[in-house]
Amino acid sequence: MATIYDVGTRARVSVATVSSVINNSSYVSPELRQRVEAAIRELNYSPNLLARGLARQKTLTLGVLVPDIANFFYPELVRGVEDKAKEAGYTIILGSSDNQLSKEEVYLELFLSKRVDGIVLIKAPGEMSPALEQSLKKNGPPIVLLDREHPSLSADTVVADDFGGGRMAVRHLLDLGHKRIGIIRGVSGASTTEDRFRGYQTALDERHVPVHPDLIAEGDYGMDSGYVAGMALLRRKPTAVFVTNYMMTLGLLRAIEEQKLSCPKDISIVSYDDFIWSDIFPPRLTCVVQPKYMLGYKAAETLISRIQGKHKRPRREVLENRLQIRSSSIAAPRNAHR
Repeated sequence: MATIYDVGTRARVSVATVSSVINNSSYVSPELRQRVEAAIRELNYSPNLLARGLARQKTLTLGVLVPDIANFFYPELVRGVEDKAKEAGYTIILGSSDNQLSKEEVYLELFLSKRVDGIVLIKAPGEMSPALEQSLKKNGPPIVLLDREHPSLSADTVVADDFGGGRMAVRHLLDLGHKRIGIIRGVSGASTTEDRFRGYQTALDERHVPVHPDLIAEGDYGMDSGYVAGMALLRRKPTAVFVTNYMMTLGLLRAIEEQKLSCPKDISIVSYDDFIWSDIFPPRLTCVVQPKYMLGYKAAETLISRIQGKHKRPRREVLENRLQIRSSSIAAPRNAHR
């Protein structure tokens, strides 16, 4: 593999001149620049980006920590982060916390040891250890909170309008005449869970429909929890269910099939998150569509702006969702319990 010294020898110039051409850091005559660039092409030389970064006290890497990379929601989010990072000359180190504080701490300490220039963090529910929080505040790189907010961390934030999304989903079901509307919540303590649930409650309150505690089921954003919560809800006979993420919707659909019921004939569904197959396989799901890719892209954009010192005050950016109506939500049956 060619080195910067090989390039200098081939071009008959000093290493300093090669470095000036590569980094465009000082004036080099057109003749010398052409010789250096020709030597780089002939030797297929690739600059050591890590060494260049360390020389500038930068590693040109970003740490990205998500709750569960196996969840269909996160790959497109990470793609948005990665694409913006690449545009700006950064690479990413990706980790998955499984919504566990202990695993989150391992990754955050790894990011610190790798001297990443910034961190995109989807926070696990709960408080991080005081020692780690202090280390991040004193010595850590900039952090952007993505998807989930966390009050104890003063950081830039990029989120979707989860409250508005939950309210929009339940309003749609109310417009169809449903009154017994169940909900499957996500991970307790996550801002996404609480905001979507507030949207559910607000939509019902606005129409003077009582919130039935027996129609509130707890999940953890995983498919199995959607199945367990779905089996419990179906015994309580809702006419519709708002499911606060796609993986739990799959679990609910499995429960509906096992109970020999059908969607939407026996029960209407609105799911949070949309995917290409939501419009292909029956039932075609009515969904709250989140701008997944743009959430990731904006988070990386905000982080890089912070790293480059382009803004000082904390930013909070909220991206809008939209409702995609399909065949999984229909009018409530006339004999539905009121």
